[in-house]
Amino acid sequence: MGELSGNKKIASALYEMADLLEIKGVAFKPRAYRRAAQAIETLREDVKAVHRRGGLGEIPGIGSSMASKIKEFVETGSIKSLEELREEVPRDLRELMEIEGVGPKTAVELHEQLGISNIDELEKAAKSGRIRDLKGFGAKREEMVLQGVRMYRSAQGKFLLGHALPIAEEVVGELEKSTAVTKISLAGSIRRRKETIGDIDVLAASKEPLRVIDRFTRYPGVEKVLSKGTTKSSIVLAEGLQVDLRVVDEESFGSALQYLTGSKEHNIRLRELAIDRNWKLSEYGLFDKRTNEKLAGEKEGDIYKALGLNYIEPELREGRGEIEAALQGRLPRLVGYDEIKGDLHVHTDWSDGSHSLKAMADAAKSLGHEYLAICDHTKALRIAGGLSEEDLRRQSDEIEEINRGMDDFTILSGVEVNIDSSGKFDIADNVLMDLDIVVASIHSGFKQPEAKITDRVLTAMHNDYVNVIGHPTGRIINRRGPYRIDLPRIFEAASELGVLMEVNAFPDRLDLSDMNCLRSKDYGVKVSIATDAHHEDQLEYIEYGVATARRGWLERKDVVNTYELGDLRRLLRSR
Repeated sequence: MGELSGNKKIASALYEMADLLEIKGVAFKPRAYRRAAQAIETLREDVKAVHRRGGLGEIPGIGSSMASKIKEFVETGSIKSLEELREEVPRDLRELMEIEGVGPKTAVELHEQLGISNIDELEKAAKSGRIRDLKGFGAKREEMVLQGVRMYRSAQGKFLLGHALPIAEEVVGELEKSTAVTKISLAGSIRRRKETIGDIDVLAASKEPLRVIDRFTRYPGVEKVLSKGTTKSSIVLAEGLQVDLRVVDEESFGSALQYLTGSKEHNIRLRELAIDRNWKLSEYGLFDKRTNEKLAGEKEGDIYKALGLNYIEPELREGRGEIEAALQGRLPRLVGYDEIKGDLHVHTDWSDGSHSLKAMADAAKSLGHEYLAICDHTKALRIAGGLSEEDLRRQSDEIEEINRGMDDFTILSGVEVNIDSSGKFDIADNVLMDLDIVVASIHSGFKQPEAKITDRVLTAMHNDYVNVIGHPTGRIINRRGPYRIDLPRIFEAASELGVLMEVNAFPDRLDLSDMNCLRSKDYGVKVSIATDAHHEDQLEYIEYGVATARRGWLERKDVVNTYELGDLRRLLRSR
């Protein structure tokens, strides 16, 4: 497997160490292991190569003790202390922590009080009403546990776009090296950039399909070859990801790409248009039924053109009215991946980030950004090293100093304030007013009633200095559902007040979701795409935020960080 897979294996081991230590009640260490795991997971260099040159200690968040654990894993494939912890803590007990609302202490309590050791037993106990009688639980929390179990089961076999896409691109990159490949593309849901991926579809064109398939099945890190035919093959990678390859003639590449990209609903509607013309559309091409003449097939765009449609971007192909919009000339000109001029919510080592202000700015500039908003946490989030008013003033001074030494790049001073239970902040307005941007987010109280959470956010939005509502529904994909919030009321107020909604690009958030982006557009609400990066490599997550915005039919005008800096500043100050 490629370098990203090796890094993820090490990160997974460190995350597991954190979980096991937490179950055992060890303080402080779990956080250190998670920060190290995050640093390795987002590293763009093979950690083995870093080890060979003696650079493990140079990775932010990696001290000498942690470096020795990583060195041990690189050299032996395991960590002795991890193996010892696995012996002490039952594996099934660890899996309980995958359920929303079941932390380390709760997992241990469920095990000791009710003998629950796995998710099946947890579900059975919740359904029979045994959990509600435990101290601190009750019927509502028991129902939440059941909801968590259902979410866990529905998430099995689904991979985050942000984890699957780099691996998919590695596979494509490897196959592109073959002289037998004349064209190649990702297809399926990963090409449509869905937030979770079941498997990876790859389409190639070649006159020598067996050569391509042979290279595919010999891809480094293949755990299992599921099938190996003359034009099709399937493999399973180390992470459990299945990759399906289809090889076709170049004359059919466009129609095959359209067909394999989907979605099913989109393809059905396209076939209906073809049938109306007495044509036939399949993966082999578009044909006139009367003459059997091939009307299109080599190029994907020709399929749409022949059917009287403008080209429909893959992200829109979900059967949500995109074909009707194309017929009526109403397709949006989607915001481009290359139109983002800056990232409007990142963290540094002033709070819980891994890098300095300058390092984050340099990394952002290297990606082609023109500006970057520093939005570290505030003092209410002590676990994240939140900043006080005085800290923010000192940070702003440092930002000014760095800006004086940078050409063609600007750091914006900002903050991510915590919305408390009453919708208030822990930072005084006379400090917020001096910042370039203020992001307000909920970080606790997720289980409150819809009316309460909605009022909290509305109260925050009415603060004159708030520009953005961060990760507006609080969801963590595959782990935690969105909190209950009246989004129509929020969008209506946002439109009236000029408050932006964030599209948080972190792979397990993508919040607002694509459907909520579409809803926000109906209210005339503008969005800010931001990575919420805590590490310089995470700045590249901006791509997933743009993909989400595109799936939500958003255009350049809807996304404020496509604006030039002057226009953005005027927008932020208009509040």
